[in-house]
Amino acid sequence: MSFTIPQPLKVEHDHLHQDLSRAITQGGRTGEAARVVAQRLHAHFHSEEDYALPPLGLLSALLRGDVPPEDTAKAIGMADRLEAELPRMLAEHREIVAALRDLTTAARDEGHDDTVAFAEALVLHARTEEEVLYPATILLGRYLKLAQGDPQAD
Repeated sequence: MSFTIPQPLKVEHDHLHQDLSRAITQGGRTGEAARVVAQRLHAHFHSEEDYALPPLGLLSALLRGDVPPEDTAKAIGMADRLEAELPRMLAEHREIVAALRDLTTAARDEGHDDTVAFAEALVLHARTEEEVLYPATILLGRYLKLAQGDPQAD
C-alpha cells in the first residue's frame, strides 16, 4: 500500500496520545479521569488509523490523477468499512466526549489548566472527524467506485 494517513493527522494523533499520557501522570482525580479517557480512546484510535484515515492520504494523488489500481481497491475497502462501522465510531465518540467532560471537571477542580485545554482540544478533534474526516473518507470511497464504473456506488 503506497498511501498512509496524512502526516498532519498522524502528528495530531501522536500529540493527543502524549498529552493524555501527561494527564494520567498528574494523579488524583485528573489522572484517574484521564485513564478512563485512555481506555475508551485506545481501540478507537486504532480503528481510525487502520481504516478511517489512511484513504485521505490518496487525496493529493487523486487530484493529480495518479492513483494506482491496487491503492484504489484498498481505499475503497477501507472507506466501505468506515461507512459500515460509522454508527459504532460515533457511539465511541459520545463515550469519549463524556469521559472528557469528567476529565475537564477534575482537571479544572485540581488546577490543571493544561489538561483542561487538552480535553477541549480532543473534543474539537472528535467533531472534526465527525464533520470532516469521516465524511471525506466515505465520499472518497464512493467517488473511487464511481470512477471505476461501479454501478452500485452510491
